[in-house]
Amino acid sequence: MQPLELRINAARNALIVRWGDGTSTALAAAALRATSRAAGQVRAGLEGRNGVFEGVVITGAEAVGTYAIRLAFSDGHDRGIYPWDYLRDLATLNPIAHQSRTSGGGREQQDG
Repeated sequence: MQPLELRINAARNALIVRWGDGTSTALAAAALRATSRAAGQVRAGLEGRNGVFEGVVITGAEAVGTYAIRLAFSDGHDRGIYPWDYLRDLATLNPIAHQSRTSGGGREQQDG
């Protein structure tokens, strides 16, 4: 599912994604950094060198074609490409992700 809107929150510590099904997701910058699929991050994970990314913020974002977004982080990492399907998976699997659904009046309702 392709997002309708992407934005970085004012604190730069979350990516807000508005999906076509009416849900919005706030994905924490630290969680996005930790789940980067960039080769260096994947290798570090395989070698048991999982970093702690608390306090990392999003410093930039750019579209990658029509299928993904590339995010840059305050620790200098800028090679992570996040396809829409992967962001959606993170939104449903990540316990720090925040889901809301927009009601007919345009207000958001919290899910659980």
